[in-house]
Amino acid sequence: MRAISYNLREHKASDELEDLVQRYAVDLLCLQECDASDLPATVGDLQLAIATRENRLGLALYYREERFTAIHTRAMMLKKSLHDRVLAPAHERLIGLQLIENQTNHGLVVGSFHAAPLTASNSLRRKQIHASHAELLGMGTGVATLMLGDFNYPFFTQRLTRHMKDSGYDLSLSDLRTYTRYRVFRGHFDFATSRGLDIQSVETLPRGASDHLPILVRAEYSPMNSLAPVAA
Repeated sequence: MRAISYNLREHKASDELEDLVQRYAVDLLCLQECDASDLPATVGDLQLAIATRENRLGLALYYREERFTAIHTRAMMLKKSLHDRVLAPAHERLIGLQLIENQTNHGLVVGSFHAAPLTASNSLRRKQIHASHAELLGMGTGVATLMLGDFNYPFFTQRLTRHMKDSGYDLSLSDLRTYTRYRVFRGHFDFATSRGLDIQSVETLPRGASDHLPILVRAEYSPMNSLAPVAA
């Protein structure tokens, strides 16, 4: 399967979505910093499954109906940073979509995630990531999970990788940096965490109108018996 994750920079890059979906023939589209009131019901061959309604910096998920059947969606709140409490940019920082693949009957849970900004600590973001994984796991126990988005975690990613391994998830960075607007903050902000999937590649796509570059994830299902119990 192919999935794109893109932080639209307060919806500024929304006009690029149709071309991205067609050009890369994706099955899933995970968005951050979008305006739900201005999102189309379809982008190319993809159908809108869920979008946050209350967020200034919204989240959305699209899927290919020809390939998947949507079962359930959820929007979820996570532990708030001081930035969230003062400026209230986002009430929900995670949305989830439970799917069944039509031909193979494989189950899949997909999440679009937007972590607290760099004004928060890495410790808080790790808590948000762990909480997000727990929420997605609750949507489909024993099925593959893919969470894409803006993790706001450009530094100390090796430590984050160890945390993910300990909790039964893989972390996959893209081949090139995904944020280069400010010299001091350049790095991998947008990436993937997964469970029960073989991530074949994560490719940083060309820059558009956003300060983030979109990423293209190619993945295959792993054998279901590879899904070990998740650590508490």
